[in-house]
Amino acid sequence: MRRVLLIPTIVTLTTAVSAVSGSSQVSGQASVQAPQASQHGAVAQTVNQTVITLEYDRPVARGRELFGSLVEWDAIWTPGANRATWIDFSEPVKLEGHALDAGRYAIWMVPKENEPWEVVVVSDWDRDHALYPFGAEVFRTMVRPETGSHMEVLAYYFPVVGPYEATLRFHWGSTIIPLRIEVGGRGTN
Repeated sequence: MRRVLLIPTIVTLTTAVSAVSGSSQVSGQASVQAPQASQHGAVAQTVNQTVITLEYDRPVARGRELFGSLVEWDAIWTPGANRATWIDFSEPVKLEGHALDAGRYAIWMVPKENEPWEVVVVSDWDRDHALYPFGAEVFRTMVRPETGSHMEVLAYYFPVVGPYEATLRFHWGSTIIPLRIEVGGRGTN
């Protein structure tokens, strides 16, 4: 009678399955993933009874020339990294004078040298940042950039909030794009 020893086969199979499944624990500690180069950010503001929420990934300047170099002039670009930047309105609003229903939208921009930038609002908000959703545009509008102090990491913030309006700022490097938002009660219905 012949005996078959299966222990080496079982150990080899267990080791192979662990390697394939990505289980890499060393001395009882789980491996740690490096953080993304562009960290996730969010900003929310209530204006009257309207909640405005924006989520984006925050690229870092790192001494690079931003507009006209890293981000080309006259090319469509989502102002963030990794995924399309999205904005959500709990109630109907006007963004730069254009009526928007309550809901979630993606924000894209076309940077222009020495002239107003195009701001593009699209309905297809769940997108990779490199895949512009042609055919999903809600509207385009022109916004004159402002200049401010250097902002190393891209930021969105609300420097002005009133009872029926707010200003949302995009700020990266020394470039600021102010977006006027009007909420319920004064011409948004």
